[in-house]
Amino acid sequence: MQKTIAIVGAGLGGLTLARVLQAHGVAATIYEGEASATTRAQGGLLDIHEETGQVALRAAGLYDEFLTLVRPGEDAKRVVDRDGTILFDMPADPGSARPEVDRGELRRLIIDSLAPGTVRWGRKVTSVRYLPEGGCVLTFAEGSATRADIVVGADGAWSKVRPLLTPARPVYSGTCFVEIALAADDRHCRAGVAAIGRGTLMAVAPGKGIIAHRCADGHVRGYVALNKPEEWMRSLDFGDPCAGLRRLADEFDGWSPLLTAFVTRSDVEPRLRPIHALPVGLEWDRVPGVTLVGDAAHLMSPFAGEGANLAMYDGADLAGKLVEEPDIEIALTAYEDRLFPRSGDAASRSARNLETFFGREAPQSVVTLFDRS
Repeated sequence: MQKTIAIVGAGLGGLTLARVLQAHGVAATIYEGEASATTRAQGGLLDIHEETGQVALRAAGLYDEFLTLVRPGEDAKRVVDRDGTILFDMPADPGSARPEVDRGELRRLIIDSLAPGTVRWGRKVTSVRYLPEGGCVLTFAEGSATRADIVVGADGAWSKVRPLLTPARPVYSGTCFVEIALAADDRHCRAGVAAIGRGTLMAVAPGKGIIAHRCADGHVRGYVALNKPEEWMRSLDFGDPCAGLRRLADEFDGWSPLLTAFVTRSDVEPRLRPIHALPVGLEWDRVPGVTLVGDAAHLMSPFAGEGANLAMYDGADLAGKLVEEPDIEIALTAYEDRLFPRSGDAASRSARNLETFFGREAPQSVVTLFDRS
């Protein structure tokens, strides 16, 4: 293939796309706004699905290396009510078809597999302009620009590539997260940490929840979840982290102190994470030489566990089509014909599960969800 391929964004989807292309001798360049692979923490654990994420890793030739990153025993799940009463307790499955890995370690594995110079760090794309004669011009924050024949938006929720295809924008779901964490040696929270079990604790009620995961080294990561309007989020001030955490804890007045301690004792800088989503079933008309993967194409809440898996699968699937089909437009059309139904299905499940977790029937609705799994 003689066409130049620009991938905007070095998340899992864009990286997988570049890796599979390179495995077939096709060059691609990734433009990423962050200064390096370690600029920002990459979040917690991912369960990698057999039918999507693992398929992508096999296509990338990285499946065996992926297995060395698997964290056995961290897929256990426990659901409790506001008093800490256990309602559902699923032990870890050593033979799980959806093994857990650290997102940062998985990302590093794919980055390290790429040819040197594939990722151009510190190249923040501020705009993408379609050229009538074909191809696009990418403009960067420092003022420089480059042209590419094929542009793939792998740049997440607020994609700069998406507007070339659709005016759709992410909409606030009504639920926001605030990150929390505890050190492994926090003696004040030993009882609460023990209550987590081996994996993830989900303490949920209508409109709110505390979710915490116990990592292999003993430290805890998680988040507070609240159904709140955007005006409330704008009023939340973490200038004084301790005061901000106390305000969050007030939302759980009457809950077990074992649970609220995850909030009041959190030792990580609180970060507000509003959950946004693109319209379920989003599609667009074909624009020559341009397409999307991952959250740029189908941003959804994390409650189907599909975001990272679909992003990698999108990347591998798109790469496969570009390698198999010499006609670029036929390849992109074939990719999007598969993308739309699979992302629409996942987005529908994600929206339903978000309501299940924090709707009127929680926590029993969550117990029912896992009982059916």
